[in-house]
Amino acid sequence: MVLTVKVYLLLFVTLFASLANYGFSLYEDQVGLMDWRQQYLGKAKHALFHSSKSGRKRVVVSTEENVIASLDLRHGEIFWRHVLGPNDSIDGIEFVLGKYVVSLSSEGNFLRAWNLPDGQMVWETFLQGTNPSKSLLLVPKSLKANHETVILVFGSSCLHAVSSLDGEVIWKIDLTENSVEIQKIIQHHESDTIYAVGFSSPTQFDQFQINVKSGELVKHHTATFSGGFSGELVSVSDDVLVTLDATKSNLVIINLRNGEIGILQTPIAHLIDELSGSIEIVPSKLSGLFAVKVDSRLTLVRVKGEGELEVVDKIHSQATLSDALLVSEGQLAAALVQHEGSHVHLTVKLIDNWSSNFIDENIVIDGHRGTVQKVFLHSYIRTDRSHGFRALLVMEDHSLLLVQQGEVVWSREDGLASIVNVVTSELPVEKKGVSIAKVEHNLIEWLQGHLLKLKGTLMIASPEDVAAIQNMRLKSSDKSKMSRDHNGFRKLLIVLTKSGKLFALHSGDGRIVWSRLLQASHKSEACAPRWLNIYQWQDPHHRAMDENPSVLVVGRCGQSMDGPGLLSFVDTYTGREISSSSQIHSVLQVIPLPFTDSTEQRLHILIDAQSRAHLYPQTSEAISILQSEFSNVYWYSVEADSGVIKGHSLKRNCIDVADDYCFESKDVWSIILPSESEKIIATAARKLNEVVHTQAKVVADQDVMYKYISKNLLFLATVAPKSSGEIGTTTPEDSWLVVYVIDIVNGRILHRMTHHGSTGPVHAVFSENWVVYHYFNLKAHRYEMSVVEIYDQSRADNIDVWKLIIGKHNLTSPISSYSRPEILAKSQSYFFTHSVKAISVTSTSKGITSKQLLIGTINDQILALDKRYLDPRRSINPTQAEREEGVIPLTDSLPIIPQTYATHALQVEGLRGVVTIPAKLESTTLAFAYGVDLFFTRITPSRTYDSLTEDFSYALLLITIVALVIAIFATWVFSERKELQDKWK
Repeated sequence: MVLTVKVYLLLFVTLFASLANYGFSLYEDQVGLMDWRQQYLGKAKHALFHSSKSGRKRVVVSTEENVIASLDLRHGEIFWRHVLGPNDSIDGIEFVLGKYVVSLSSEGNFLRAWNLPDGQMVWETFLQGTNPSKSLLLVPKSLKANHETVILVFGSSCLHAVSSLDGEVIWKIDLTENSVEIQKIIQHHESDTIYAVGFSSPTQFDQFQINVKSGELVKHHTATFSGGFSGELVSVSDDVLVTLDATKSNLVIINLRNGEIGILQTPIAHLIDELSGSIEIVPSKLSGLFAVKVDSRLTLVRVKGEGELEVVDKIHSQATLSDALLVSEGQLAAALVQHEGSHVHLTVKLIDNWSSNFIDENIVIDGHRGTVQKVFLHSYIRTDRSHGFRALLVMEDHSLLLVQQGEVVWSREDGLASIVNVVTSELPVEKKGVSIAKVEHNLIEWLQGHLLKLKGTLMIASPEDVAAIQNMRLKSSDKSKMSRDHNGFRKLLIVLTKSGKLFALHSGDGRIVWSRLLQASHKSEACAPRWLNIYQWQDPHHRAMDENPSVLVVGRCGQSMDGPGLLSFVDTYTGREISSSSQIHSVLQVIPLPFTDSTEQRLHILIDAQSRAHLYPQTSEAISILQSEFSNVYWYSVEADSGVIKGHSLKRNCIDVADDYCFESKDVWSIILPSESEKIIATAARKLNEVVHTQAKVVADQDVMYKYISKNLLFLATVAPKSSGEIGTTTPEDSWLVVYVIDIVNGRILHRMTHHGSTGPVHAVFSENWVVYHYFNLKAHRYEMSVVEIYDQSRADNIDVWKLIIGKHNLTSPISSYSRPEILAKSQSYFFTHSVKAISVTSTSKGITSKQLLIGTINDQILALDKRYLDPRRSINPTQAEREEGVIPLTDSLPIIPQTYATHALQVEGLRGVVTIPAKLESTTLAFAYGVDLFFTRITPSRTYDSLTEDFSYALLLITIVALVIAIFATWVFSERKELQDKWK
């Protein structure tokens, strides 16, 4: 019998040890099974090509997302990348010493040198100035490799000369007293003299002659032009500049030869026949040439002699020019890109002889990339010693393409670095029917896979077996199939980017299923689109399963709040733009309603600048649905600048507009905050689709507390106006943070609390009956997180859990937002180590699983923090009943556990938001984080209590069960035999 017990114990320990690792840890070979990360750059602003015989060919780019990166010129892969701060915009990049790339950022305040091969920062210099101004970066032409030279920087009204070796400031000239806005820094023929030119008034041109070595101001010339100057200066050559006059009807040529300033003007009408639309000079660097853009037409003009102008070429289609490129000694070329239907026509022309072409190619490019915004040209020597060219194209959708010899060599979808918002869509249902051969093939693969897993578990797998196991997991996980799975892990992530392009990303592996540049995204004279948000429009479940789901994309023309609105309806399965509306009423706010029609299209109300409500979809059925719920539609608006919060409801149909789908609104309530003491900085509300499993919360001693559950609650945070700037600009005595919880139906303030000595920024998340917010405590010099939980005291007579179980309660009694609620608010504050960029909360299909806060930290990682740590009922010495309930003893700080980072060791650079999506499996939440990078993962706050993991070893479990059966049978035989022998004795 003792032998039997020992055998059982040994087998049990073996089974537990073999299966324990699936629930409590993540091994290196498991990374990538449930998560993925993609790295992007953003829309390129500057590009520098670098080729060396010994090193790898690369192109260095800087982008609108404040990224500087080095890319492999052959494949477009990232060699190295640095993401600067959100306010550290890059103004320019240049090569120095043949081994560094220098970047100027923050309006000329920061100059940094990066090592070209590995991207390590060599030095950084802070250039302090006086007044904000345009920033300029110039590396003199006399630069020689490994020889110190100066880097000239203009910013904040100061001109600096900086050493290229160590970043030390050699000299500085402050031009604040002259009130000159420097436009260009010009060097004449590799001399030691530079010229800083600009405007000190709308009619005065200034030129400063400066010695590069000593920083001595040699001369200061001025010239006055009665016609005035408009726009930027464009350098045609070392001594000729061009700009427009104040009326934008004349070209102004500024000649700087022989140290004198000569100004001539020529009517544009003498060069261009049709002058309709906006007129501007294209800011490109073409030696001897400049381009005038009238509407979308381009005219190239050559400057001859003392200011004589000659039209070189007229381009009537959409076209883009590159800067001039030195091809050989004294020979310059430039690229001209024109759109011709679905093709892009790339021409490389000689500057001196514009009619001759180096290359003339037609390139097929996806039409959903839009037009070419910028082109950067690079030359190389072919094997036959002739000149070859490659061009880097920046497209309208912010993608980056390298073209060479008429083909697209590689492309990058860098528009995904500027995501505006995200919604999800279910995949199609998998079609039934599988071939016998496929089943047999899958069975063989299944057996081989589990044999390899068994070898890995027993630690007898070779390195080849380990690699095969990893590849098998990635291939056999079915995570990239284009159909729904029973756990709800496979979905489409529909993302809207700043450029107005929609992408459908597969949640399994992050690949792009389809992409579409919206029709209204093309910039024109009448409309400069600005896309605001994306909403679920149609999500078929029961009544319209034959319909594809679709989304609504909302935008407006220009930056003005009363600009015309843009609407687009897109099929999420195919990416087809079902319909679109442009130049409609203005759009200030979009209110998704909790009602759907017979085709399961969700009703939306769009609020315009006149506070009128417009119903979509515009059908008679939608009107009838709205009329039946007319008195139950409420929304709110927050005017942060004036400190006013208002509640609105529908009043009647619009009187002055013949539109059955237009309704006037009325103000139901308003809260006016004192402007001298409070300024609104943050708001938060519950998700419309959040599921709450139960209103009752069983606490210690079998008591019941009832959560105050309402989707009409708004969290509002205000700070003292003096402390609304950056942290540290005011003292704790002049700072306070006030938080409100407001019912948006009647405007009643349910909770108000003041944090003295605290300030923003505030990040908050609202879920169920609680809100968590993050802020900075100036007194303690630390970040804090606070929690507020609201409970319904009107059900205080139902605190007995047994009444809840047997059904003796009044939970079915109607509740009205107009009745005064009896509530109890509990709150608690904790110190938190990190600054926060974004905060979200997990969500599950039934709301049963415990919650975790997903906190985007300052180091661009996502921390999964258990909500139990933010329980306001925590105390230093919890009672035994509270301990059994799971209440954690109180500490002053929230724990940061390295194993709880959802991103592991990865970073989501430029993190801006975290979106959570419930899976069908109750234990699992899908989380998608976006910024410059994208990251997706599955999160199980209470572990996978309702399923086995994907790599669970069924073979080992089967072997263990068989071994147990054999052991039981063997011990039974031995026991019977021993018992028989004992009887014979």
